[in-house]
Amino acid sequence: MLLRYFYDEKLAHASYFVGCQAKGEAVVVDPMRNIAPYIELAEKENMKIVGALETHIHADFVSGSRELADRFGTTLYISDEGDADWKYQNIEHIPHQLLKDGDEFKIGNLVFKTMHTPGHTPESISFLLTDRGGVADEPMGIFSGDFVFVGDIGRPDLLEKAAGIQGTSESGAQAMYQSLKKFKALPDYLQVWPAHGAGSACGKALGAVPSSTVGYEKQFNWAMKFDNEADFITALLDGQPEPPYYFAVMKHVNKVGIELIKNLPEVKQLSSLAEVEAVIAAGHQVLDTRKADEFAAGHMEGSINIPFNNSFANWSGWLVNYEQPLYLLVDPADLEEMLIALRSVGIDNVVGYADVEVLKEASQLESYENITPLEAKEMMENEDVYVMDVRNKTEFDAGNIEQAQHLMLGTLRKRLDEVKDDKKIIVHCQAGGRSAIAASVLQANGIKNVVNMAGGYARWSREVN
Repeated sequence: MLLRYFYDEKLAHASYFVGCQAKGEAVVVDPMRNIAPYIELAEKENMKIVGALETHIHADFVSGSRELADRFGTTLYISDEGDADWKYQNIEHIPHQLLKDGDEFKIGNLVFKTMHTPGHTPESISFLLTDRGGVADEPMGIFSGDFVFVGDIGRPDLLEKAAGIQGTSESGAQAMYQSLKKFKALPDYLQVWPAHGAGSACGKALGAVPSSTVGYEKQFNWAMKFDNEADFITALLDGQPEPPYYFAVMKHVNKVGIELIKNLPEVKQLSSLAEVEAVIAAGHQVLDTRKADEFAAGHMEGSINIPFNNSFANWSGWLVNYEQPLYLLVDPADLEEMLIALRSVGIDNVVGYADVEVLKEASQLESYENITPLEAKEMMENEDVYVMDVRNKTEFDAGNIEQAQHLMLGTLRKRLDEVKDDKKIIVHCQAGGRSAIAASVLQANGIKNVVNMAGGYARWSREVN
């Protein structure tokens, strides 16, 4: 058997290439939209990709299952659990097998057994894998999707908070409690292969280790410690992070389908500063992907800044308007990787880009100031200022500057009417990165009198408190 792990650090998403070498057949579990790495491995190992397995309708990235079906005619192995709202659509033209609890299917000498594990979502399933190529007749591991992570479990509140389906948080938590009983009954030696690692918003305390065992999780996962359902539900729902706005979009596109990458329009290059200025004047989105300090020192009025790092896809999903054309200011060497990241969260409406070097043509650029916490404290004492904290709610609740208003960064674009723009604004986060993005959003929307507190609340706590 061949098992390979793929990890997208920008989305904290794990997928798995699983193959039977004797038969030369392989499947991909919870594939990412960019299927090129799977193709490369299949060609290297002289294997044919024949299937894509999905543990549930994902909310945090665009699945690559339909891309694989278009490229190779692969069979889609998907859940047939849950009610009518959680059934895949537009799959009539794709070879597929609908799965319920206990169903099995074979890929070469590999046997996959379906286990219905609702809680994160109603249709969620896990796959127990047995390699029958030798003497084994029991499973060696479980692909747990967003059911059980290393050190955590899937959150049950996304349907309510992200998809707007009221009243589902508690029912999801109840279902999760029952699913964990099934998990605890599995053999301790069984390996656990989850779909996410640390940094994912699909849980609240995911570990950074790529895999675990059932026995280890039973011993050390916080969620396995409860023998009272009511206490479990309270603990599970408490402190869950804000789900990105784009999660609702991902749920939709993974349920009904999204345009194949090969059919997306060409991303055209803008060759001059004047062309970029015309794009902004027309009201289009321009995303400057430079480092925050470079953007702060000088940027085009009307552009927003999301640096191209491991948080790029997440904050783009939060802050980009999916309905409007998007233009990028980039280092051309990063363009292809950037498009992969944007498309992984369904941002397909990228129509143009310009080399960031065009900014050197500008006679005048906008800027904002970075100040230290001590300078911010002095401003608060001597000026009538407005302090904005753009961290997550759990961070804010754990400790904050007394006069600060909480406006979580991801929600800022839709809550600009709450900003007190008649004063100088001191914006901060935990370390300074998110507040830099917030400063760009404020300036792009005409709120110019803003400064960013470098080092954020962490530095404030060290130097001021």
